[in-house]
Amino acid sequence: MAASDASKMVGEIDRGSGVPIYVQLRELLRSHIAASCPPGSSLPSERDLAERFGLARMTVRQAIDALVGEEVIERVVGLGTFVRKPKLDLQVKLTSYSEEMQRRGMVPAAKVLSFEQISASAFLARELQLDEGTPLVRFRRLLLADNEPMSVDENFIPAHRVPGLLDGEPPTSLYNVLSERFGLVMEWGEDMIEATAASPSTARLLNVEVGSPLLKIQRHAFVARSMVDYSVSYYRADRYKLWVPLQRPGVRPTRNYASGYRNP
Repeated sequence: MAASDASKMVGEIDRGSGVPIYVQLRELLRSHIAASCPPGSSLPSERDLAERFGLARMTVRQAIDALVGEEVIERVVGLGTFVRKPKLDLQVKLTSYSEEMQRRGMVPAAKVLSFEQISASAFLARELQLDEGTPLVRFRRLLLADNEPMSVDENFIPAHRVPGLLDGEPPTSLYNVLSERFGLVMEWGEDMIEATAASPSTARLLNVEVGSPLLKIQRHAFVARSMVDYSVSYYRADRYKLWVPLQRPGVRPTRNYASGYRNP
């Protein structure tokens, strides 16, 4: 995409103001981005901005650095400065991906990578608190929003809890099928979240560079005291930020966190 034209930017620098010049330029750029630059757009070069506003390159760079630090824009070496795609707030809860993306006004989709029965390895048996070799349903998907890859999810469910699940088509919403068909309503869970780097296979699926940062979430989901689902998800760190609401024990909540998302 061609760089936007600095001459078309609205506004001027007020040198008599007590507001630092780089802050004024930062806000002019912010307004320009909001009005005219969709995600992925290229911004005017430092030279063009310096000429447009009659500023030193160092001042222009300071304004751009501030917006890079706020993750509004990003520099790509050898190419220029671009408007970043906003990150989605990832609040961890026991709901379906489809429901969450629809709530955000995005179109969810999934590409099934595997839907099969396997035998529990020693690792999976330990995670699911089962005997090694126990039959499991493995359900691995590439999840998309507005046709863009967002995460790779892999679920492991004891086969005896979902008889006949593999006889039909892969479900579009796993938790809905578990609830409606098998009466397995996830009541609580435990997540372990860590940073990791994209392996070659995961990078290819998510359309990122090998070694790119990812959010890895391992989940154990329970119905009463029985573990029903162990899953591993890899989220693109450039599209998600983790939001964790906190509440002091014994203090009555004053905010409804169920509706407390912040749309990007």
